[in-house]
Amino acid sequence: MRLHGYFRSTASYRVRIALNLKGLAYEQAFVQLREGEQRAPAFLARNPQGLVPALELDDGTVLTQSLAICDYLDELHPQPPLLPRDAAQRARVRAVAQVIACDTHPVQNLKVLDRLRALGLAEEQVTGWARTTIAEGLDACDRLIAGDGGRYCFGEAVTLADIFLVPQLFNARRFGVELRWPRLVQVEEACLALPAFAQAVPERQPDAP
Repeated sequence: MRLHGYFRSTASYRVRIALNLKGLAYEQAFVQLREGEQRAPAFLARNPQGLVPALELDDGTVLTQSLAICDYLDELHPQPPLLPRDAAQRARVRAVAQVIACDTHPVQNLKVLDRLRALGLAEEQVTGWARTTIAEGLDACDRLIAGDGGRYCFGEAVTLADIFLVPQLFNARRFGVELRWPRLVQVEEACLALPAFAQAVPERQPDAP
């Protein structure tokens, strides 16, 4: 398998964690977002959205969207599972992941921020937009896991919620968001103590400056 991504892309970060948790070997191909390589015809042939990550399977099939990729990996390689067995708990885990993947990250990613700049907003307004969006999403996540104890978002096993939370906290720091959620930070610390998470952090990627 080959993962087309970018060291600082939180969506790529999620997939790196999932691949590591599953113990799967993969190559990395680097797409320099700041240089616009995601808009090159060769990459658009892999992902018409011009987004990372894209996971290229050994047979040439290309999968896009981090949530779909994680679901694929969990279906083909069910150990360790990324979702609980209980249906209601699975829905709760997916809800946290989707708060981040669908409602938080997309409206503070590079493409959206560049559009705000193109509209003439000052850089502080652009970063303020990102900070507000991230804080609102993390507020929701904090409340959604408030009733659950354990080291991770939902008890003593890593789930999809943790895989999506940790990269979003990385992005929160990058944009200067005050991390006022002790429970989320504790979950992050527990996750980063695991090799699968520690090896996936942006600064440890070969394309990191």
